[in-house]
Amino acid sequence: MTVLLTTSPGFGKYGAVSSRLEELGWELIRCVDTTKPDGGVAEHIGRADYLVVGLVPVTSEIVAQGANLKAVLKHGVGVDNIDIPACSKAGLPVLNTPGANADAVAELAIGMMFCLARNIVAGHNCVVSGGWNRTIGTQVGGKTLGIIGLGNIGKSLALKARALGMTVIAQDAYPDITFAKDNGIDFVDVDTLLAKSDYVSLHIFGGTENTAFINADKLALMKPDACLLNLARGEVIDIDAVSDALHNNRLGGAGIDAYVTEPPQTSHPIFSHPRVVFTPHTGADTLEAMANVGLMNITDIEALMRGEKPKRILNPEVFGG
Repeated sequence: MTVLLTTSPGFGKYGAVSSRLEELGWELIRCVDTTKPDGGVAEHIGRADYLVVGLVPVTSEIVAQGANLKAVLKHGVGVDNIDIPACSKAGLPVLNTPGANADAVAELAIGMMFCLARNIVAGHNCVVSGGWNRTIGTQVGGKTLGIIGLGNIGKSLALKARALGMTVIAQDAYPDITFAKDNGIDFVDVDTLLAKSDYVSLHIFGGTENTAFINADKLALMKPDACLLNLARGEVIDIDAVSDALHNNRLGGAGIDAYVTEPPQTSHPIFSHPRVVFTPHTGADTLEAMANVGLMNITDIEALMRGEKPKRILNPEVFGG
């Protein structure tokens, strides 16, 4: 029997994924014990044929313990928590699911913008506590959205923002000029984007190269009433610098979905700021996205079992040639 080990709380639970797993007859072991640093992986990794990764890091130690492992698949897109060189050294293909949850993340970014523009969270709390404080908000239509990272998620967000009447500017290491031209989007450098945007949304990978990508110097370039959205990885913003900018009225607001430590330490002063919207890393958590991601994982596993080379392979060198 094929054994799948997953560290994703959502893999195999939604849409057609669970019925497909049942149909295939694969055993699914879920390791999401939050009391253990590895979620319980060490207890079962020796039996696993395939590892479907959530937020628990895949280290060289885990790879070494996976005597029967045939591949490592991310239940999502970001693979900064997977030691790809270690996997490659062990001959293990690494795959992810680009585009499967793009609309879900983009929709949450839009939702955060509306929350910040119209004080929705504060308004809700006011009404349910017996108050009636009618605050004046702003409209997102006519504002400028700067997207850093115009990949699958960034493109989905750009189209939605354009439909709302926003001006969209973007920065990307590998700019899709055709997409930008077709959709009225201008590519600019990061500093220009920060200076011109009313909302800045981050959709870049994590890892050491992007640690504190948004720091005090970058925040100083932003408009004092602009809002920063981070639906990428926690480390891409310097949370101390963001908190300082907010508390000193050098930043208008923020929406944060990802944190360096999850759950985060809410004793940090940013969590007491009234102009910040927090969500528990749920950007990709919709029924539709979960189903899309899970089915893509299964499709790739089936391809590997047939001896094929899936198109979403991140280290094709393991196949040789």
